[in-house]
Amino acid sequence: MSTPNAQSAAVHWSVQDMLSEYLTSGRLAEVVYRDSAGQVCVVHDVIRDLFRRAGQDFILLGRGNLVGIDHVITLDGQLLSVSHY
Repeated sequence: MSTPNAQSAAVHWSVQDMLSEYLTSGRLAEVVYRDSAGQVCVVHDVIRDLFRRAGQDFILLGRGNLVGIDHVITLDGQLLSVSHY
């Protein structure tokens, strides 16, 4: 059984699957997220990479934006369960 901290640090498997599908398909997605200043950003872009660094999960968008998955609010209108916002 996982500890609560370990669960919150890792991306939930269904979110991981959804992000992997966007990554492999190259499909355009609407990503709504909060940037480091707390501003809500809306972009229409492809997900170029999905990775983990220093215990945090990130997506790399096609235009080079690096976004922590916990900052993503919605992906194509679907609320992500890992968002802290």
